[in-house]
Amino acid sequence: MSRHLLRTAALGTLLLVGLLGGCADPRDDPRATGTSEGMRYCPGPNEPPVDPRTPCISQDPAQKYAENHGYRRQMAISEEQRAGARGKAEALGEALRGLAGTSAGEAEVRAAAAAALGLEPNRVEYRKRGEYVELGGGEGKVCVNGGIDGQGRATAEVAGRTMDGTCLPGLGGH
Repeated sequence: MSRHLLRTAALGTLLLVGLLGGCADPRDDPRATGTSEGMRYCPGPNEPPVDPRTPCISQDPAQKYAENHGYRRQMAISEEQRAGARGKAEALGEALRGLAGTSAGEAEVRAAAAAALGLEPNRVEYRKRGEYVELGGGEGKVCVNGGIDGQGRATAEVAGRTMDGTCLPGLGGH
């Protein structure tokens, strides 16, 4: 056998051993139940308590809800950033009040919001739920979000971008 073939075979063997050696043991999964090697879920409020020295994973419904909806949280913005965007929020509110009572469609609403925010219309997030229209847009971590309802009431506010990178928070649901 040539040296090249020996090197190739040795390299292949090392690679195979490395890949197989990295396989996880199912008992290492923290969701394992009842084994002394793995952690288990902490008992719920209606279940008998376990030894407090036994590690377990929390089942707190409020904590799980918060974790599952973490993507909706807004990024923190400074008071300077908030103050710098207030003029755009006022302009957006004025543009939305100007649309009240009209039959403006999505394209017109996006265009008016984009002009108020200094953005291209395709960079304005738009969502309609029933008679309520929400929109938002911004630069960096700073967003200006607004809405107009079926009675013509308009709102606009400065907000931090959500953790998933949008101005309008996700609706959630399954």
